[in-house]
Amino acid sequence: MLSETTAFLLFSAIALVGAVNVVTRRNPVHAALWLVGAFLGVAGLFLTLGAGLLGAIQVMVYAGAIMVLFLFVILLLNLDTTPFEGLSIARGASLLATAATVALIAFPFARARELRAAAVPDEPELPATAGNIASILFHQYALPFEVVSLLLLIAMVGAIHLARRPRRDEPT
Repeated sequence: MLSETTAFLLFSAIALVGAVNVVTRRNPVHAALWLVGAFLGVAGLFLTLGAGLLGAIQVMVYAGAIMVLFLFVILLLNLDTTPFEGLSIARGASLLATAATVALIAFPFARARELRAAAVPDEPELPATAGNIASILFHQYALPFEVVSLLLLIAMVGAIHLARRPRRDEPT
């Protein structure tokens, strides 16, 4: 049987290898398939945390339904796989977002000792049932949940706008 640390390291490596290959593959179908690997690694991480429900949701919703949707859109759009050349605004913005993400991930590790001291040890832990997760999600985290749904709606509208082809009578 794997120890918790070994399982964590194994699933972390799977998620990281999948994530790195998502952004380095030129073929969008291959990148989407690597994203399935990253999703499965994250599901394994949920299992090591004792959150079996979240692991199952990760596999069913993301690795299953969302990836079918991604592959359908990729194949429907028939994306061009020519590489980008030069430094564009989008590439600069993505590099800035990457640096900010790395900084946000590294920040808690830099302050780990202070964060452990500030933790509340007396708070009772609820079992990870669907009812408890829904209660916490829709009461305590209602605003962040709605903000994320709004961001997803904006991303969907942006993707539709980028994917649509202009009509012949429409100026370009």
